[in-house]
Amino acid sequence: MAQRTVVSMPGDGIGKVVLPEAVRVLEAVGFEADYVHADIGWDSWVNEGNPLPERTVELLREHGLGLFGAITSKPKHEASAELRPELQDKGLVYYSPIVSLRQTFDLDVCIRPCRSFQGNPLNFIRRTADGGFEEPPVDAVIFRQNTEGLYGGVEWTDPPEQVRSALATHKKFGMFADTPGPDLAISTRIFTRHRCHRIVRAAFEYAAKHGYRSVTVCEKPNVLRETSGMMEEEARKIQKEFPGVQHWSTNIDAQMMWLTKNPEDYGVIVAGNMFGDIVSDAFAGLVGGLGFACSANIGDQVAVFEPTHGSAPKYEKLDPPIVNPIAMILTAAMMLDHVGETDRATRVRNAVGAVVAGGRVRAYDMMKLPGGPDVIENGAATTTQLTDAILEQLV
Repeated sequence: MAQRTVVSMPGDGIGKVVLPEAVRVLEAVGFEADYVHADIGWDSWVNEGNPLPERTVELLREHGLGLFGAITSKPKHEASAELRPELQDKGLVYYSPIVSLRQTFDLDVCIRPCRSFQGNPLNFIRRTADGGFEEPPVDAVIFRQNTEGLYGGVEWTDPPEQVRSALATHKKFGMFADTPGPDLAISTRIFTRHRCHRIVRAAFEYAAKHGYRSVTVCEKPNVLRETSGMMEEEARKIQKEFPGVQHWSTNIDAQMMWLTKNPEDYGVIVAGNMFGDIVSDAFAGLVGGLGFACSANIGDQVAVFEPTHGSAPKYEKLDPPIVNPIAMILTAAMMLDHVGETDRATRVRNAVGAVVAGGRVRAYDMMKLPGGPDVIENGAATTTQLTDAILEQLV
């Protein structure tokens, strides 16, 4: 097999810190690849007026496999103000480059596993009826539709007349009809049956392959009847092909309650873009927070793997670095799974699990310390030390 090429996109902030740690683990586990750097993020926006340069798009189109660190995003007016002077007042508009990547390559299937590691002091616990405590195992995998819905980017402030006219054909728009244009903001929630079908089918196929008993559609069809209703319709049809996997349904608001009561009841969950974002972060909070949250963005030709945490720029320049690299390392393991290197992926996850269970080497978040340069004096491991401990456990 020819050696693979991975497009390495550190991005912003701590992405520049944690992505090299993941590459160290990949190399130590025997994954043979070339890594080609690609620009993405805030520096590209400020200096070029485009946070996703075309050269990066072309690299991904050529190689089909990407590792991504983190991104900084800001409201459009703040973003415009930070452009180089010669780029300002040219009508440039900032769009999240990771959202643009998803749409450019139709990376419509987002997979976010949220699994607890034994011994993690950040794991969810609850009080028992006899006054004690228990720590239920959490093993949820969220399938998030990645390109449509409220994150699709079809929105306006002061919408053009043709948009207002179209909306005026709906009787519910009457309450907004007299609102002045500058005071009216519209963000659309567009679902298509094709992509609802794809994300729901991917969820059921994953559940059947990995032995999960249910797929839960987490939407709000009692209110969002057209969009959430379409996803529910597709789930009912697809479930008939998977008799061993049950189809459950929860409303997003109720799901947020139930996951903090009985998270072990849920296996595979599927949702639209925004609800999938919300519920996956909520489940991540039960297994250690965003320092443990990994994800994959999968299309037919390209796949990009990223931790779900932000760029946390205040930690980027700390020397030595203190941020937890586990989410990025687990993200790299997802990439290994995707390319068929499942044995190596398992070794990586087992090594992470051994370090977490051992309890001797912990990042500041695992010690429940506020971030800052003094955490090392209080016993927290540096980013490099935590990766070193994981490397020692690779077998």
